[in-house]
Amino acid sequence: MQDKILVVEDDHDIAGILQVHLAELSLKVDHVTSAELALKAIQQHTYSVLLLDIMLPGMDGLTLCRKIKDKSPEQSILMLTARSAEMDRILGLEMGADDYITKPFSTRELQARVKAQLRHVHLLRDKHNPKTDIKSVYLGKLLINLQSHEVYFDNETISLTSTEFDLLHFFAKHPNQVFSRTQLLDSVWGYQHSGYEHTVNSHINRLRSKLEQTCNTHIIETVWGVGYKLNSNSLIHH
Repeated sequence: MQDKILVVEDDHDIAGILQVHLAELSLKVDHVTSAELALKAIQQHTYSVLLLDIMLPGMDGLTLCRKIKDKSPEQSILMLTARSAEMDRILGLEMGADDYITKPFSTRELQARVKAQLRHVHLLRDKHNPKTDIKSVYLGKLLINLQSHEVYFDNETISLTSTEFDLLHFFAKHPNQVFSRTQLLDSVWGYQHSGYEHTVNSHINRLRSKLEQTCNTHIIETVWGVGYKLNSNSLIHH
């Protein structure tokens, strides 16, 4: 099945560049110029990845991202943001975006980020396939269901975005092992790119917050000067 990408960008020149670069990856690309048109397109078609510009007429890209993620947490979303607007990037990740691309962007970076998201999407499809051998990961009362892409603690659901799920699953496969931000970017996002460690920080903070609200214990720990780890003892002895 050919992957479809929706580009939501009101600047036709940028949209044209995006379409050319994405077509080089043999992707089918649709383009709309507003959030309202994007919501209509999503109702009519299934998209593997959405590229949302933050600055849109009417409803902005951040609000659109939150609306989509509230309804479809697994939908992969990349935000397009100005290089200088760090607050936009932080807010985008807080709204549930899986990653972001800063403008102006290089062809190589754009394609690497989209391919990284497509890997997540394809893994997710495989997890829904009943042929998957390992269907669940258990850590104490925490259950990570790889088939349904759901997480439970003591039978209570924890709602995660696709990237948060992948991050938790990666930690759960390597309990008590410390990973640097660069290692996590490479292993979970699928690329190494200097300057994007903040992507990891924001997702870690959101994941940790969601886990602690439900589990009432510190699961993802910061190892100062090194990185992060999943403390399995906090789950097993909880």
